[in-house]
Amino acid sequence: MQPLSGILVLDFSTLLPGPLASLFLAEAGAEVIKIERPGMGDEMRTYEPRLGADSANFALLNRGKGSVTIDLKSPDALVRLTPLLKRADVLIEQFRPGVMERLGFGYEVARTINDQIIYCSISGFGQSGPRHDMAGHDLNYLALTGLLSFTADKSGAPSIPPALIADIAGGSYPTVMNVLLALIQRKQTGQGSRLDISMTDS
Repeated sequence: MQPLSGILVLDFSTLLPGPLASLFLAEAGAEVIKIERPGMGDEMRTYEPRLGADSANFALLNRGKGSVTIDLKSPDALVRLTPLLKRADVLIEQFRPGVMERLGFGYEVARTINDQIIYCSISGFGQSGPRHDMAGHDLNYLALTGLLSFTADKSGAPSIPPALIADIAGGSYPTVMNVLLALIQRKQTGQGSRLDISMTDS
């Protein structure tokens, strides 16, 4: 038996940080269900190189996961998702702060449906603070923390790192660690929790 057998994770995330985190959880035995938009789903499905119908990146990051297509803007989206929310142990999302609330799936709504849910939000700058509503990418987070300066050449110009350091080390890994800690805490208290993962802070 794997350590996370019986744990259900709803993954609303796309691209790299959230999907890599939920992949680690899936490989430890959790059931992961991706919530994808109608049409193209996770945009990483369209990337090159291809592996069958989807991109190789998508196949690597989402192996072993289930998928449900729901238009989160549709009036019946919450009704359709409620049975899954009632069963879920963990919810992972990485929209801009406030988006899940506007869609009607914020933490307070999820907690009303299931007070044991561990609700994890991944963002560039956290859910609050002076930069919380700014858009950003891996290089922005590395530059703001000073890490990008370590890659400078002789002229002082930084070079592009060979890996998405902030996404992985600041997003995926802290998500996995904090979800596991929250599962232990829930076993002790019977209560779920709200996790705020800021890639820049991490």
